[in-house]
Amino acid sequence: MVDCGADWLRHLRRVAPHAIVLTHAHPDHAFGLAHGAPCPVWATEVCWSSLTRFPIDERRVIRPNRPLTVEGIRFTAFPVEHSVLAPAVGYRISVGRATRIFYAPDLVFIVDRASALRGVSIYVGDGATLTRPLVRRRTGHLIGHAPVTTQLEWCRDAGVPRAIFTHCGSAIVRAPHEEMSTHLADLGARCAVAVELAYDGMSRVLR
Repeated sequence: MVDCGADWLRHLRRVAPHAIVLTHAHPDHAFGLAHGAPCPVWATEVCWSSLTRFPIDERRVIRPNRPLTVEGIRFTAFPVEHSVLAPAVGYRISVGRATRIFYAPDLVFIVDRASALRGVSIYVGDGATLTRPLVRRRTGHLIGHAPVTTQLEWCRDAGVPRAIFTHCGSAIVRAPHEEMSTHLADLGARCAVAVELAYDGMSRVLR
């Protein structure tokens, strides 16, 4: 399970993951662990520093840019700009030799984008805003969210053929799903990227 936001607080035992990997310590990504976890949890040291009061027994550390295998799945954390108070990473996730995913649900930009997206089959990104950047500068850092259009340009430049957008903002959530899916597909076509809009309960078999 990647991230465990507050909405999962009462459902985590039922889900019963074998491992949990966190991108950052914002409530909608980590506060489902407020009562503990039924499995090992992996996060960066800076993420753990914000979760000291959570009663998590098996705390494991992921270090940026160092590949690590968790339950047979290879994770490499890449720092991303998103928040000063809760510094975040995106994950390059590999299964075998063929399937490579980059997962970053909250970001302004990827610090080492070329390495993070090299050879990636599917980009799973930040759907907070479609075309308008939600970005501010604080203490020398950019915080907020890159628009979908910018992330599609990253995919185009890196040769990533497919993208899925999740963690969506109000402009996407309030629109009819089919209408917004078509709109996102049109945006993706301009960058030669096949785009899907995530939804609750969505599942995909990756080969």
